[in-house]
Amino acid sequence: MKAMLTGFAAIVILSVAAYYGLQQMGFSSKDVYSSENVRLD
Repeated sequence: MKAMLTGFAAIVILSVAAYYGLQQMGFSSKDVYSSENVRLD
């Protein structure tokens, strides 16, 4: 049970870190899949 909870905590931490890391590096879906002809607010 302890290993499962540790795994869930690791998944949450990695997911949050990946989200903010990719946003900072410019790999958000808004930046990757839009061109200059598409305006996303």
